[in-house]
Amino acid sequence: MIKSADAKRLDLEIIAELTPEGARVLDVGCGEGELLELLTQRRNARAHGMEISQAGVNASVARGLSVVQGDADRDLAFYPDDGFDLVVLSRTIQATRNPRHVVEALLRIGKRVIVSFPNFAHWRLSLSLFTTGRMPRTQALPYAWYDTPNIHQCTLKDFLDLARDLNVRVDRVVPFIDGEPKPGLANAPWVANVLADEVLIVISRNDAPQL
Repeated sequence: MIKSADAKRLDLEIIAELTPEGARVLDVGCGEGELLELLTQRRNARAHGMEISQAGVNASVARGLSVVQGDADRDLAFYPDDGFDLVVLSRTIQATRNPRHVVEALLRIGKRVIVSFPNFAHWRLSLSLFTTGRMPRTQALPYAWYDTPNIHQCTLKDFLDLARDLNVRVDRVVPFIDGEPKPGLANAPWVANVLADEVLIVISRNDAPQL
């Protein structure tokens, strides 16, 4: 596995590992373009991004990246079927208004999709809610309940249920604990659902080749 000096974003390193050389990639919710730049430099990817914030678009474009402003809930409809080899939704699904609709759109645009999100079943969150009686706040979820952009929190089990409902293949599950990938935990999903504070999942349409 590729190592990174920035342990907080080892998820991006794993996404780079899973990206084929020269792949057409769309990063939805690309922020300031960190992943796009990594994929362009390391994987020679034909990478494009969509970002809702103008500041993120400006920062990405300043890096020389191809990024447009757009809202995942509305603007994915403008992308063609099978327009990309890989679509990434990193730390963004919890901020969408209709996550199921967004995931369906991603699977239309690309045969393979990588989604990562904070796992709301993490034991520290459950313990915090139980002991304080208030919505938990963590490094990954730093907002107060009344101003958070994260409107659809989910757990690893929730997302696996969604994949089953959509009849799509789960190719890879990578749980993270304190920013470090723990792929061995994927063999025990119920344990990962409690211990992982973040999860990266690769899903594919059934007509996509196996990883």
